[in-house]
Amino acid sequence: MQELQILHYPNLKTVLQVEKVLQEADTVISKNELKRRLPVQIMHQTLQVILEYLEESGKIMIGEKGITWIAQDSPRLKTLLEKGVRVA
Repeated sequence: MQELQILHYPNLKTVLQVEKVLQEADTVISKNELKRRLPVQIMHQTLQVILEYLEESGKIMIGEKGITWIAQDSPRLKTLLEKGVRVA
């Protein structure tokens, strides 16, 4: 993360709310749209800290057009990967 003086760290509830909105988004979503879809208001700096964390942990990708969820949490996909055969 960037070396910023952080005034307010997000709590777990807020991080989970942001994750849920991003997972349920059908397409790429802008920061402004993300803020609108959240059930609570959030400070821009707090949202930025959450987005940096999610990007560093490999759950989201932030591009020119917005933010998209890239983590593969699907139980069906996990089952298929476990049953799959590795081809050399």
